[in-house]
Amino acid sequence: MNKTDVETVSTLKDKVLVGLALALVLVGAVGFSFWSDKPMALRFALFLGGVVLGLVVAWFSEPGKRFISFAREGYDEAKRVTWPTRKETLNTTGVVFGFVGLMALILFVVDKGLEKVLYDWVLGWK
Repeated sequence: MNKTDVETVSTLKDKVLVGLALALVLVGAVGFSFWSDKPMALRFALFLGGVVLGLVVAWFSEPGKRFISFAREGYDEAKRVTWPTRKETLNTTGVVFGFVGLMALILFVVDKGLEKVLYDWVLGWK
């Protein structure tokens, strides 16, 4: 990897903005946990407000713009995924459950066989 491929926060302005954005998100998360006696709607609003304010502050820094652009591209990519149909999902789940059941049966037979050989024939315990 080339040294120029590494993206870092280079200017003081970007460092301050990224630090402030992270602090706002952290304040929202800590506030959500700290005020556990408050109504859930208020706690969630505090957390969401911290995240939104953090994103707004991050938008004004170059790394923040890159991160938001990356997140948007990821969301667009997830929308283009071809998800399996209900029938395909149920069929695949059935195959997985069948395989797990078969492997459990095989391991049970092997375990009991080794137990019989070891305890009854080799050690002579009954």
